[in-house]
Amino acid sequence: MTDKERRSTTNKSLGKAVRMLKLFSAQEPRLSLAEISLRLDMPKSTTHAILRSLVAEGLIEKVGGEAYALGTAILALSQSVRVNVEIRDRAAPHVRALADLAGESVYLTLREGDRILYIYAVESSRRLIARTAVGDRMPMHCTGVGKAILGHLPEAEARGILERAGMPRVTPNTITDMEELMEELRAIHERGYSYDDSENEVGNYCVGAPIFGAQGQVIGGCSIAGTDPQIIGARAGELSRALISACLDISRNLGYVPASVFRGAYAAVR
Repeated sequence: MTDKERRSTTNKSLGKAVRMLKLFSAQEPRLSLAEISLRLDMPKSTTHAILRSLVAEGLIEKVGGEAYALGTAILALSQSVRVNVEIRDRAAPHVRALADLAGESVYLTLREGDRILYIYAVESSRRLIARTAVGDRMPMHCTGVGKAILGHLPEAEARGILERAGMPRVTPNTITDMEELMEELRAIHERGYSYDDSENEVGNYCVGAPIFGAQGQVIGGCSIAGTDPQIIGARAGELSRALISACLDISRNLGYVPASVFRGAYAAVR
């Protein structure tokens, strides 16, 4: 089978799975294998195989013996989308203002397990990669925002993420040694912001800072990025202060109340 044929087969299977999920409604929360097969005009064997895959992912669950219903994973997905949209909408004015001030690309990300998810961006026309980064999921060890998040997590938690996700080399500058990166994370925590010295994209530089949620936990980060090496050089002080101030405003909008004794990132904007 050629790559084109494999992609076509995958797309068809995905389409069938989506159509299957759409069959369920408030009026008909439960359907049998026979009903699903009939409505989708698919053989029972094919229907059962797709159902089995969806059940394994928690998107559909088997109830009452022979009936099927939407699974709890659907609720988790919809909740994640709602939360992401709420955070994006609250942060967007600060991201736009920061981009205007810096004259560079600004990115808003959320922690998603052991990776980061880009949910909003104001991107410069000078960006090296033409397409937008929004929607991308990236590792933490080689991105400015990822390192900012790691640097404000307990060390054991940061190590756990790096052990699970690995530290693959993305560019010649990517840090792939655990202890070297842990030392840098301690420095990030002390100064409050991170550097990305072409570690994820050759010729791209950025400063990153964390965003905190209402419970004081690190939930994401924001970064200023561009092709100017002085972003992590002569301009780093000015840009990092503006970045940290914006991240503090975003965090406050999300219900974060800074402690009376500032730590890490927000010590720079007392």
